[in-house]
Amino acid sequence: MGFLIRMAFWFSLVLLALPLSVGPDEDGREAVGPIQALFAAREAVGDIAGICERKPDVCETGKSAMHTITVRAKETAKIAAAMLDDQQSEKTAAPAAKVAETSGE
Repeated sequence: MGFLIRMAFWFSLVLLALPLSVGPDEDGREAVGPIQALFAAREAVGDIAGICERKPDVCETGKSAMHTITVRAKETAKIAAAMLDDQQSEKTAAPAAKVAETSGE
């Protein structure tokens, strides 16, 4: 989930940096230029980095969420590895059974 948020953030910065002159929108607001977008993004990142000082409970919840995600990812990786091992052992057992059948005839 965090990866998708980061990708959306960086993708939006790329879109803002492209030199397209779209002009003002229907409300009359001017389009944001690439330099303005860069400065705004830098300020936003700085603000996000300082959230732990303003609201420590948010950081504690975030740490707990990251721990939960890490544990779930490890368990999922173990399950996937076990499934792959089972599939691999079935594939190697099937040709051995065919060899045993043909040599027994």
